[in-house]
Amino acid sequence: MQGLVWVSTHFIGLFTASGNALMGLITGILPLLIVLLTLMYAITTWVGEERMTGAIQWSARYAITRYTIMPIIAVIMLTNPACYAFGIYLPERQKPAFYDSAVSFVHPVTAFFPHANAGEIFVWAGVAAGVLKAGTEKQYATLALLYFIVGIVVIFIRGMVTEWITRLMIRRGGLTEVFDEYDKAFAKANVRTPKKKTVATAEGMA
Repeated sequence: MQGLVWVSTHFIGLFTASGNALMGLITGILPLLIVLLTLMYAITTWVGEERMTGAIQWSARYAITRYTIMPIIAVIMLTNPACYAFGIYLPERQKPAFYDSAVSFVHPVTAFFPHANAGEIFVWAGVAAGVLKAGTEKQYATLALLYFIVGIVVIFIRGMVTEWITRLMIRRGGLTEVFDEYDKAFAKANVRTPKKKTVATAEGMA
């Protein structure tokens, strides 16, 4: 009988603890996520989709920005998993490296932007739990900053290494000509056609 009472007590206790955790999320992290998402959507609206696209295309040109700025913007603005869609602005041979960079940043980004990967906020919560319990607010902020910066360094390294591995596999697989054709098609698709100037004529003004 005592065993049944113990099981019943702890069975109810499990749901009580779960309910308390849910209330903590509702009153704590949920408002923060909503505000951050609203801010990101507002920034995108203010800046404009065309300018955002231009910034992403610019960052895709250079390796140092392709595996730092590009995945950072993608993860913060589009969140996980939509952020990988920015790979459309890269040629085929660079897409695996971009994916590696972006997917490696979805946890460090939660230190300052938890909305970007809210489903896995427990990763950052686990990293910071000890500091929150024994440290100060200053130490917590320092940890968050270091986590974010180290994440940027790691995604750059992973991007460069994955791009090198991709080139090596293309060469070894005898697919150089195939990817050259992909590159030509990509370059052709991204050629901007100059806008035609509209000339106002007396007939048109009439």
